[in-house]
Amino acid sequence: MSEAIQPGAAPMPLRVDLVSDVVCPWCIVGYKQFERALESRKHAIDLDLHWHAFELNPDMPEEGQDVREHLLEKYGPSAGNGSGVRTRLTELGAQLGFHFDYSDDMRIVNTFRAHQLLHWAEEMGKQTELKLALFAAYFSEGRDVNDPGVLLDVVEGVGLSPEEAESVLADGRFVQPVRQDERHWLQEGVQGVPCFVINEQYIVQGAQDSEAFGRMLDKLLANHQG
Repeated sequence: MSEAIQPGAAPMPLRVDLVSDVVCPWCIVGYKQFERALESRKHAIDLDLHWHAFELNPDMPEEGQDVREHLLEKYGPSAGNGSGVRTRLTELGAQLGFHFDYSDDMRIVNTFRAHQLLHWAEEMGKQTELKLALFAAYFSEGRDVNDPGVLLDVVEGVGLSPEEAESVLADGRFVQPVRQDERHWLQEGVQGVPCFVINEQYIVQGAQDSEAFGRMLDKLLANHQG
């Protein structure tokens, strides 16, 4: 049972730094699990969420790579064609309200442009909306989230200016801030994603289930209420 907030008590401030990549399926699963745990406790929590850059494949070329070829190169023959994992993700996504639509011609793509736009979107107060739209564009719609045209379309879809986004990519104003963000989390020991850093103190690695997130939130609430 979730922790009940005491009558008249202020919501608990909760800062979450979420390190992730937009082509990481477990990142959207982890976020959805966290979101589900938060739902029944949102009256008691004042969430301050920040998404941070992590590139699963920082050396991915402009044209991307076939998913099956990529899995074989990265994980060896034991990775097979990944069909079992894709089936599990599809079923889990459906339970959490997210649609995975894997196809035989799916490609892994570079995500550095996307991370630059996410950095910009945070300044615009639209970071979470853009992040979720990018997850949907890649996993649900099979779109190339390295393609500038696709990125500008997704940006416009969340109510941001595609003209300003185009300028952001053209002048590279967020190249160094994103690189610095990536280096910071690597130096902090983040080697895989998703990684949830709670109140700048507690680290939750991986796509935990909603019950695990719920237990963590209840402990924080209990401590907050004294």
